[in-house]
Amino acid sequence: MSDYSRDEMMTVAAARMLWDGCVCFVGIGLPSAACNLARLIHAPGLVLIYESGTIGTRPTVLPLSIGDGELAETAACVVPLPDIFSDYLQAGRVDVGFLGAAQIDRLGNLNSTVIGPYSRPRTRLPGAGGAPEIAAHARQVFIVMKASPRSFVAALDFQTSGGHFEGRGKSGARGAGPTIVVTDVGILKPQPGGELALVAVYPGIPVEEARAAISWKLAVAPQLETIAAPTMKELAALRALKARTEAAHREPVRLPI
Repeated sequence: MSDYSRDEMMTVAAARMLWDGCVCFVGIGLPSAACNLARLIHAPGLVLIYESGTIGTRPTVLPLSIGDGELAETAACVVPLPDIFSDYLQAGRVDVGFLGAAQIDRLGNLNSTVIGPYSRPRTRLPGAGGAPEIAAHARQVFIVMKASPRSFVAALDFQTSGGHFEGRGKSGARGAGPTIVVTDVGILKPQPGGELALVAVYPGIPVEEARAAISWKLAVAPQLETIAAPTMKELAALRALKARTEAAHREPVRLPI
């Protein structure tokens, strides 16, 4: 039995994908955890941009939302939201857009809008936010999601953000689209034509289990890699980050009066 959880393995694997000096547009949740772990472990010069307009953010705890005061308090600067998109993202200054979603298909298209028919959805999700722009204009897109047949689907209920869809090259999207999908069973990458294939698994997870978590017939790379287990340093940093976050979020909010 391993001394780490699958969530921890996934977060560590995602964090390892980032490099020092990388400019990263970060989503809330798993992407934020992975990015901040990378900053704490091996990429102190990682530049984190959040949709609320914070640049060079160095939070001590994970934010609850893009409006969390922790982001502005620890940022190198804060700019108007339109400037984040026009002067940074659309201008090609973002190396990596780090996203999550409720659904993903075989071409890396994402759904964060609704589950079920759009006119009468079973579940209404938080919505697009800046994800469509990030997916189109970041130099590359990393996606982190837990794998299940409900999330990795043959057909999206709604396409919020574009992956390797037909016609992407003529769409005006300047970025390369999804280049890595990190899950809790392994790592997927697009093959020629854009379809995602399994290229790496984690220790103790067989290919059959990874395939069972995907609703389409998942292709497997001929040279399948096994990702190294988290180190004690990585686990200690991640657990300390989560502990600080939980403690901070338990504190009552005190308004100045």
